[in-house]
Amino acid sequence: MRITPILPRFGAEVSGLNFATIDDAVQAELQQAIDRWGVLVFRDTGLDDAGHVAFSRRFGYLEKAPSSPNRPPRFAHPELFNAGNLNADGTLTSESLRQQRLGDRLWHTDSSFMEKRSSYSILLAHEVPGKGGDTWFADTRTAYADLPQEMKDRIEHLELDHSIWHSRRLGGFPISEAEVDARSKARHGLVMTHAGSGRKNLYLASHAMDVVGMCRAEGQRLIDELIAFATRPEYVFAVSWQPGDMVMWDNLASMHRGGEYDIDHVRRDMRRTTIREEAAPVVEDDPFGDYFKVQMAVDR
Repeated sequence: MRITPILPRFGAEVSGLNFATIDDAVQAELQQAIDRWGVLVFRDTGLDDAGHVAFSRRFGYLEKAPSSPNRPPRFAHPELFNAGNLNADGTLTSESLRQQRLGDRLWHTDSSFMEKRSSYSILLAHEVPGKGGDTWFADTRTAYADLPQEMKDRIEHLELDHSIWHSRRLGGFPISEAEVDARSKARHGLVMTHAGSGRKNLYLASHAMDVVGMCRAEGQRLIDELIAFATRPEYVFAVSWQPGDMVMWDNLASMHRGGEYDIDHVRRDMRRTTIREEAAPVVEDDPFGDYFKVQMAVDR
C-alpha cells in the first residue's frame, strides 16, 4: 500500500490496496492516514455495495439513510445514502429533490445539522457525468492554524447553530427564512480539537446559520469570512471521478462541496456511507430517520 500526498498537509491518494485482504494492521495504517491527511482517495476499487458497507463498518457505527413513505428505497443496504440524482428505478429524481441537492455545491460538512456528528463519509462512484461533477475538499485544520491570533482569540469559545434547510435555501431551494427558523437546528462549537491528530479545526460551512450571541447578519458575516479564508487555493483540491473511485473524508477536519454538472439531464450515481463520531449505541437508533420525519421535507 502506498500513500501519496496531494497537498503538503492535506489529502492523499492510496494505491496498492487489496480491499479483499484488509486486516487489522492495514486498517491501523488507514486510520493513521485519515487522521493525518483528512481525505483519502482510492481509485478503481472494484467494490460493490456490500463491499463498500463492509469497508466502512471497520471505522465505526454506520448511520442509516432516511427513508420516505413516498419513495421506495434505492439500495438493499440501508446504510447507503443516495448522493446522486437517481430514483430506485434509475430515472432522475424529482425537480424538488434535485433543487435540494444544489445546496451540496456549497462548502459544507456532512451532518453538522445533527446533534450526533458524523466523523467519516465514504463516497463511491457508480456512474459519473462526462463533464463536471468533481468534488472539492478544504483543509480546515491548516486554515485554523494560519488564522491571525486575533481571530483565533475571537472565535475560540463561539458556538454555531446548524440547519440543513439553511444551506438548501442558500442553494436556491424555495423555502423561506421563517420556515427554516421553525425547523430544528444543532449547536456545535466553532473551534474543536481533532481527536485523531490533536490539531485544532474550524467546524463550520454552509449548514451554519447563526453564531450564538450575535445577530444573524453579524454572525453570517463571520461565518462567510471564515469559509472564504478556509477555502483559499492553498487549502483546497478537487477529485475528478471515474466509476469505481472512492473517497473517504473526515468531516471533523475538512469541508467539501460538489462541482457543477447538468443535474437536470445527466445521470450521476454516487453512494455514501456515513460514520458516526460516537461509538456504537447500546440500542440501535435512527437519528436521521427521526430528524426527517419531524421536518416538512416532503416533495413539493
